[in-house]
Amino acid sequence: MKVLLIIGAALMALGVALGAFGAHALKERLTPNMLANWQTGVLYHMIHAIGIIALASILMRVSISQFSTAGWLMFAGIIFFSGSLYVMALTGITKLGAVTPIGGVLFIAAWVFVILGALKL
Repeated sequence: MKVLLIIGAALMALGVALGAFGAHALKERLTPNMLANWQTGVLYHMIHAIGIIALASILMRVSISQFSTAGWLMFAGIIFFSGSLYVMALTGITKLGAVTPIGGVLFIAAWVFVILGALKL
């Protein structure tokens, strides 16, 4: 799916930028704990953006709805998981940590859908 490929590539570019921003601009401004939160957000962001690109590549060859669902779940997971960690690191509002597990559940669900899609191959 072309849209997922574009989203995945855009998320990769954003992930690289956010990683660099954290390493350079935030290194001296955040506590070690908040910087670690930022770095965790970037790591999961990048891994799942690659996952979206991989799923988009597969979807260009086969039409399996579970792969599409997995891609969209990964996208939502990045928003909830990584997004909450980014905002928490920048604002210091630790209550946002309650949103992070929602993103984690979305990531897990996405990988379950990858398994279900693979069983259809």
